[in-house]
Amino acid sequence: MDSITCKFGGTSLADASCFRAVAAIVRAKAERRFIVPSAPGKRSPDDKKITDLLYLWHGMSQQGLDPSQPRGMIAERFMQLAQELNQPFDIERLLEEIAAGGLSHPEPDFMASRGEYLSGRLMAGLLGAAFVDPADYIKFDEEGVLDPRTYVLLGEALKGPGLFVIPGFYGATPDGRIKTFSRGGSDVTGAIVARASNSVLYENWTDVSGFLMADPRIVPDAKHIDEVTYRELRELSYMGANVLHDEAIFPVRASRIPINIRNTKEPEAPGTMIVAEREATHPVCGIAGRKGFTMINIEKTLMNRERGFGRRVLSVLEAHGVSFEHMPTGIDTISLIIKDEELANHGHAVLKEIERVCEPDRVTLTPGLAIIATVGQGMAGHVGVAARLCVALADAKVNLRVIDQGSSENNIIIGVEENDLDTAVRAIYNAFKP
Repeated sequence: MDSITCKFGGTSLADASCFRAVAAIVRAKAERRFIVPSAPGKRSPDDKKITDLLYLWHGMSQQGLDPSQPRGMIAERFMQLAQELNQPFDIERLLEEIAAGGLSHPEPDFMASRGEYLSGRLMAGLLGAAFVDPADYIKFDEEGVLDPRTYVLLGEALKGPGLFVIPGFYGATPDGRIKTFSRGGSDVTGAIVARASNSVLYENWTDVSGFLMADPRIVPDAKHIDEVTYRELRELSYMGANVLHDEAIFPVRASRIPINIRNTKEPEAPGTMIVAEREATHPVCGIAGRKGFTMINIEKTLMNRERGFGRRVLSVLEAHGVSFEHMPTGIDTISLIIKDEELANHGHAVLKEIERVCEPDRVTLTPGLAIIATVGQGMAGHVGVAARLCVALADAKVNLRVIDQGSSENNIIIGVEENDLDTAVRAIYNAFKP
């Protein structure tokens, strides 16, 4: 039987009714056999996420403070879940084990992962499923990179009939210490499980019915995206379309396993399919942008004739531990677009070092930029996409600070003032909406 991997996000597991809804979704299709739960999310806007409480517990313990308040809130939450689901669940014993484990883990990963661990234990009991601890099978190497052995180890553990529950968000290092993915990393776990189990589909269940062409907070009537490629999604996720963790694509892309973004509140809605290839009938599938960028502008006459100039510029960034996002160039100019959190307090030090090492005619910082990606594999077959984009921005009175189109012809990156982000996104959307 072809199998399906299902990941359920924190909003899909916020309370007992959500757990029951998830169980109904799983049981509705016999092919749904590999279940990846997140930690329970917020039940209301003023509620606390379990993962945030676990981070707080860890931080207080490391400072020698009494963590009884966050621990008590976690205990109360899971006791209520277990009681309402009529599941035996010795939360006090489990929390004692967590507290003991936290003492031997000065880093926060162990404690942070326990929300998924507890959620997985509870979900396995509710479904009558086998519980598989990722710490035993999802492996990282000494540098924190996923070990390819993971797919073989986990694949062996997932053989056999019935349901399997594999908590999201974490694995283990070679010495057995727990290591987490970045926040939202249960999406990555789901992709790993889908590949290891040879699933034919990875269903990612969340609180939205797939992707929209633009952020609905900016474009309220943004059109739903029925189908998008891995590459297009990678670009959109990176630029702020946060429905799916941007690293979740890599494990399934190698095996060409499609991802289906689904809504637990609307389980009959088809959602968005993420596939290796699609027929591009329209030039643009999505627009996404975010604030918080700075641009370093470097000018030098005859730069193009000076061998190694670009290398020296990048070596300065490397020496300061700074990575860049984009590098538009001209004959006598190089611009480096960098996230503000990457540049941090290094801006002026980086400029001084560039002046010393590269001896430019002029080097300046331009803070307060927003970067917008206009994405679509159909761009390559349509004439005048960049022209339409620029005209739309001009008509909206948005000053275009930078434009960069990659060699793939799937993406046009522009930079605008942060205050112009929403206006620019709306203008681009209106220019390309179907």
